[in-house]
Amino acid sequence: MKGINENDFARIDLNLLVVLMVMYEVRSVTQAANRLYLGQPAVSAALKRLREMFDDPLFVRASNGMTPTPRAEQLVQQFAPLMQDLHRVIFTQQPFNAAEDSYSFRIGMSDWLEHWLMPDLLAELARVAPNVDVKVIATDPWKAIPLMEQQQADVVITVGNETSRDLTREKILRAGFSTVWHRDQIQLDAPLTLQQFVSYEHALVSYRGVSESALDRQLQQHGMARRVRYVTPHFSALPMLLKRLPLFATVPQGLVPSWCTLYALSAAPVPVSMPDYEVSLLWHNARSEDAANRWLRDLLRGLIRSP
Repeated sequence: MKGINENDFARIDLNLLVVLMVMYEVRSVTQAANRLYLGQPAVSAALKRLREMFDDPLFVRASNGMTPTPRAEQLVQQFAPLMQDLHRVIFTQQPFNAAEDSYSFRIGMSDWLEHWLMPDLLAELARVAPNVDVKVIATDPWKAIPLMEQQQADVVITVGNETSRDLTREKILRAGFSTVWHRDQIQLDAPLTLQQFVSYEHALVSYRGVSESALDRQLQQHGMARRVRYVTPHFSALPMLLKRLPLFATVPQGLVPSWCTLYALSAAPVPVSMPDYEVSLLWHNARSEDAANRWLRDLLRGLIRSP
């Protein structure tokens, strides 16, 4: 603390100042003990330490109780506003007024979650929190944990399952996958047969750059395989690619409605069984009770769960 010798505080007990303030108010060791739920010896001992600390009697006996000395009067006048401020800082949670407060949130997510959620989130913020800004931090299921442990984001939206003792993960939504293609490149109607599915080449999103996924393992159980022609870490690359080439892409269902509308894609259920994905919120435990962070998590829950 600039300009302050921290060692000066080594002999100060905040409880002593509380005793000083209560003694000034009630002018009685007995009443102070009752107010503080302490024994009279404890209050007397605290008063002794206060007298030593300030080198002043502070309170002297009189016919009407314990009378404060001028030094005690001065101390109480100086400490009263400080104690009120300290109480407010320690015990009062700073509220978050979304309609008026200025705030900048950092949200970690992958590009498909951004494509799915950000239009609705920004529209809602413009309506209910016009002074709130959002900075998206690119992440994926393998980067989410270190990102949050280092508190480089306020909240991460992820489909991963990992967590750590310093973080809280809340599962919000379970959903599946769909296969999409451009109707000008592949003239097929839903539903797709398994044979149709493997007859065309595929584009695959892989954050680690591998060309095989759980879908390929399911195909192997049926004695079949697909050719993956293109591997990318970006879902956003797929729509324009599908428009130019006769490819299938299997994507989270959250993307399908907007992609079919915006890019004239067709969609069908994946013709083999696939595990669902779970969308979760991930945040650092240090932010669990932060008013702004709680407000953001509530807002994100509603958006993720909305149809």
